Amino acid sequence: MHFESEPGLEEFRQEVRDFVRDNLPEDMKARQVYSGSMFSNHDDDQAWSKIVEPKGWGTYTWPVELGGCGWSAMKQFAFEDELYKAYAPPLSFNTLHMIGPVLYKFGSPELQERFLPMIRKNEIRWCQGFSEPGSGSDLASLRTRADLVDGKYVVNGQKIWTSGAYDANWCFCLVKTDTTCKPQKGMSFLLIDMTSPGITVRTIPQINNEKHLCEVFFDNVEVPVANLIGEAGLGWTYAKKLLEGERTTSSYIFWNKREMRRVIALANAEALNGNPVAKDPAFRMKLARIQAELTALEWSVLRVLANETFPQGTPAAASVLKVRGSDLQQWVTEAQVDLIGDKALRSYPIDSLGSDAGTLWPEHVVNRTNMSMIARAATIYGGSKQVQRNILAATAFGL
Repeated sequence: MHFESEPGLEEFRQEVRDFVRDNLPEDMKARQVYSGSMFSNHDDDQAWSKIVEPKGWGTYTWPVELGGCGWSAMKQFAFEDELYKAYAPPLSFNTLHMIGPVLYKFGSPELQERFLPMIRKNEIRWCQGFSEPGSGSDLASLRTRADLVDGKYVVNGQKIWTSGAYDANWCFCLVKTDTTCKPQKGMSFLLIDMTSPGITVRTIPQINNEKHLCEVFFDNVEVPVANLIGEAGLGWTYAKKLLEGERTTSSYIFWNKREMRRVIALANAEALNGNPVAKDPAFRMKLARIQAELTALEWSVLRVLANETFPQGTPAAASVLKVRGSDLQQWVTEAQVDLIGDKALRSYPIDSLGSDAGTLWPEHVVNRTNMSMIARAATIYGGSKQVQRNILAATAFGL
């Protein structure tokens, strides 16, 4: 199949390139270029959303009747690919792909009216309250409770590895509302105001000096019943629908392609025995292997989007892409660190501006060590490689 065959797709790519070239602020781009983090600056995310909003691109994955673009999967792929190439801040994943679709599919009319307009404008910062100590990949074993008391839910428990909770406005949270039935049947899906009394957030220091991951403690936190998504006890169903939003994004295909281009830039800029490293046969072999895996991953993503490989909703698709995509995150960042040699010992603050960092080292060197360190977790977060292989064994092979 020829994946660029959709009429007008190349013209659309050029439209996106032109728009980003003319509208992406240089300081915003510099923060993306020099970042040593997998996570974008929240202020930049919101500012960029306001820039693209007049084009109607802010909620491009949503249905047209809800303010979306009605694009095909291939057009969405092309759009995201061009944004990453240009170092534009990614449009908020938590809102666009996760809580937004859950709200417009399962939320009450009141919740939709309250939240969807603000989500379209990226005016709310959301965090995802799923993982708990001892309940990461096995969400069915979570222990955070929400007891119905005097017409309100009272939430007690702890979440961990909660990305961005330190400055989130709201949390979409899985809680246990019934302990008398099977674990999956007793879960509910709540929207919790992060300014509520009884919530404590603690950042978790990371190996790359970032503090994006958090612990969240709930101590008798009162949540209105109106903040329940859908029906009580169906939280597991809604969570599975939400995680379908990660079906192809778990591959990090656009990020991997961009960082591979950085590997090539490093190989041409760094010298070995007086010649560019790119000319070294051993390195060229390593580069070829990584590029072959990356090309295979991209074609796999495109086949999934075209529904050629897996039926819609098959968990095996996401697992295949997650396993190989997370491997590639590590391979490309390790290659970057290997190429810059002793320059890798010099690191920079996560939020260092390009103008500051560029005076010390070339742009392709800055924060490569930090990025490599955080990529070590890629095969763990979002479902570890071992869990993904178990899912594959069960869903693809019936084992």
